[in-house]
Amino acid sequence: MGGRIYKIVYCTPALYMAGGVERVLTLKANYFAEHFGYDITIILTEGKDKPLFYPLSDKIKVINLDINFEELWTCSFVKKAFVYLKKQRIFRKKLSDELMRIRPDMTISLLRREINFINDIQDGSKKIGELHVNRANYRNFEAGDSNAIKNLFAKYWMRNLVSHLKRLDRFVVLTEEDKALWTELDNVEFIPDPLAFEIDKVSPLTNKRVIAVGRYVYQKGFDLLLQAWAKVEKQHSDWELAIYGMGDRTPYEQVVEELHIDRNRCHLNGPTDDIKQEYLNSSLFVFSSRFEGFGMALIEAMACGLPVISFDCPCGPKDIVRHQEDGLLVSSGDVVKLSDAIHQMLSNDALRHRMASKAIVNVRRFELSEIAKRWKDLIETTSNKN
Repeated sequence: MGGRIYKIVYCTPALYMAGGVERVLTLKANYFAEHFGYDITIILTEGKDKPLFYPLSDKIKVINLDINFEELWTCSFVKKAFVYLKKQRIFRKKLSDELMRIRPDMTISLLRREINFINDIQDGSKKIGELHVNRANYRNFEAGDSNAIKNLFAKYWMRNLVSHLKRLDRFVVLTEEDKALWTELDNVEFIPDPLAFEIDKVSPLTNKRVIAVGRYVYQKGFDLLLQAWAKVEKQHSDWELAIYGMGDRTPYEQVVEELHIDRNRCHLNGPTDDIKQEYLNSSLFVFSSRFEGFGMALIEAMACGLPVISFDCPCGPKDIVRHQEDGLLVSSGDVVKLSDAIHQMLSNDALRHRMASKAIVNVRRFELSEIAKRWKDLIETTSNKN
């Protein structure tokens, strides 16, 4: 290990939920504490008495400021602004006090409410922002949930955000594609998310099963996948489709009904405790998102030895999938091309095996040890700058 011990503080709302951001933060913090000997503190604002969902190293300190911004979810519109401003004032005071006490080398904000004042805290630490969605969808409103006032607010909000991001020592995004979109900034780095689990086995590609994974929301495009599958299932009567994820499946059950999809070969499942096993029991992974921050499920599937098909949506897939080598990229949102690509993969055993063997090798660049090295480099070079 050797060398200087860096003191790092992470600011994020909560760690009691089973979300992707929570999982990645926990993975990285554990690795930094255990392998690099960094002194790490995580400062939370929510979930005071709730257990952490992902296990944290006992070398990491957790401070919960107990601001409870979640109370805003239940406030009336009029009350909301008043409660928010009051809570924000308390948050600023408590976070400032903690940072002045800890005196970290580096404070890493996951760009929630603290981004509005983090640069003004004179604790001597370098300030880093870490973004887990792409720029275009940072304040994404679901389909049909956008109007002129919201668009105006989003524009104002983005201008305000950019002014805060400019003042950070470093601003880290997940993909090269997204980095290019922040044209106003000259402090942007890209470091992908790491693979979230150890790979000890790969799929034998013997089960005639296509898998998709993600929340049942508009973003994940399962409605588009089902439209493509309605065509594919008629050509490949011995294959099935399995989707796994959290959320309300009712609208997707309706799509299955409307498209007369064979229910015996199309399974809309809830979340699973062992997603790795489900990848291993499949022979093709399909990623139908309309937009992404990165595409964690893509790298998980590839690491489990699956060839992949993905919409070339913003942002992530084109940073991950090497077209025609370890998978196929399809024009974003094009259902016909998606069904053609699935048909091509299911018809060609040799193609699936060839792409799977490439996927296993290519995905190694996302292993935790590789991503941690990139963070270590960023932390040490930034900390040592005057």
